[in-house]
Amino acid sequence: MTVRVAITGASGRMGQTLIDSVAGRAGVELAGLTDTPGSPWYGRTVAGLPVSDDAAAAFAAAHVAVDFTVPAATRAHAELAATHATALVVGTTGLDAQDQAAISAAAAHVPVVQAANFSLGVNLLAALVQQAAERLGTDWDIEILEMHHRHKVDAPSGTALALGAAAARGRGGDLDTLRAGPRDGITGPREPGQIGFAALRGGDVAGEHSVIFAGTKERLELTHKATDRAIFAEGALHAALWAAEPGRAPGLYSMADVLGIG
Repeated sequence: MTVRVAITGASGRMGQTLIDSVAGRAGVELAGLTDTPGSPWYGRTVAGLPVSDDAAAAFAAAHVAVDFTVPAATRAHAELAATHATALVVGTTGLDAQDQAAISAAAAHVPVVQAANFSLGVNLLAALVQQAAERLGTDWDIEILEMHHRHKVDAPSGTALALGAAAARGRGGDLDTLRAGPRDGITGPREPGQIGFAALRGGDVAGEHSVIFAGTKERLELTHKATDRAIFAEGALHAALWAAEPGRAPGLYSMADVLGIG
């Protein structure tokens, strides 16, 4: 069958790239494009479809919706996905507990794929980070360094936090407990077993992440560098097609599920 895809936040960087990815993919067609009034493409016709704020109509017309927007919008889109039995792919970051609860509630009714990063390389990196953390003791300090373009509004990135969560799982804990606090001024020595973060912003960097395991006489660094934003759109579209497969059970899935590497 032809999979009908709705894209929210059509004017955004990821929205535009997703539209291009759908246009170049057989067996997929756009079902709806949404954005907020005042956004660059609002009211325009793009790829033969009007860009409007009628998300309900877009979800009703689609088999699956792909959402890279802002937390408040994602929360509303999760509710629409459940209402219209539309599978959902969520790439929005910076979510709080209330946002996550809305996504989890939708997953009780439809397949939902949620990831901080949809690239194959990053998801393989997360698996390697967990394995390394399992095998290296707490005398190896873990630091996560990320860099993104100047327009990114949240820090650390969702991908950095996902990598930190993978490291925490490897150590048999959770990131909320093991995460080091912000460093500024006289912070005192590093606490054993903590997972630290540093965020850099500048230029047009698509995304770079390094997980550093620092021992006393050696250092292991695992790094992923994205050179083209298209990899995220291609991964999200792959997840959308997976979620929209007939018979896919409702549930909250990760890219590890989609790629079969979990």
